Amino acid sequence: MHWLLTGPLTVEKITVKIQDLPASLQGIRIVQMTDFHYDGLRLSEKMLEKAIIACNKAQPDLVVLTGDYVTDDPSPINQLVLRLKHLQSRYGTYAVLGNHDIHYAHSKAEITSAFNKIGIEILDNKIAYPFGKELPLVGLAEYWSPHFHPELVMNQLDPATPRIVLSHNPDTADILRHWRVDLQLSGHTHGGHIVIPGVGPAIVTYNNFVRSIPRKLRRRMPFIKKEFFKVVRNWQWAQGFHQIGSNQLYVNRGLGTYLPGRFFCTPEVTVITLKKG
Repeated sequence: MHWLLTGPLTVEKITVKIQDLPASLQGIRIVQMTDFHYDGLRLSEKMLEKAIIACNKAQPDLVVLTGDYVTDDPSPINQLVLRLKHLQSRYGTYAVLGNHDIHYAHSKAEITSAFNKIGIEILDNKIAYPFGKELPLVGLAEYWSPHFHPELVMNQLDPATPRIVLSHNPDTADILRHWRVDLQLSGHTHGGHIVIPGVGPAIVTYNNFVRSIPRKLRRRMPFIKKEFFKVVRNWQWAQGFHQIGSNQLYVNRGLGTYLPGRFFCTPEVTVITLKKG
């Protein structure tokens, strides 16, 4: 994708307060990258290289990848991992799958195998402990897959234990209200692609307009694009930090770009510093 359609890479730096964060983990730094769509079209080699350099420059304790590494055909994953093996962090790199990573029946196995070859573990309804038992890292199966059963993993954890959850689709934050989630990291929305300065993602304004139309009348308006609602229900969480009840959610704008391109919605690498709440 040409840089005029993507804009420059942005490194977002945020600090997130975690209640009950152990003193030994104060200041832990996590880098999140997501939605690569590495298919020869939607992510340039130059943009990918800049993202990896930015990640390593942040000297993260942990790197997390939150899905959509390919678009449909999973075979480009074998080239992508040759780039991602250069990621550097103190406690390694963990990943979850996105909806595009399960597009074909063999996609999940091929992508998981490629990541395993470079030492990146896919957390598919699994819990990892890179920081020790005091701060588990939970990775959920893709929301639209038949394997999305968060209760199988969330119920394993003591409610008194803080945790970070990786889940590709931010809509899962609604379901995860049933459990403690100190920080959920998601992608999927690409930030909405088109942002109105001072207002926010254009898709949020559009959805609010559509929902203001009575349903009976809405059905008679063929120009209304229903596919926007199929991507996510909660477009208000298209990017950035959100407080959802007592839980916290951060949605990364991703690296890959679809036509018509990005407008005031640049590709993102996120550097997250944890602080005791």
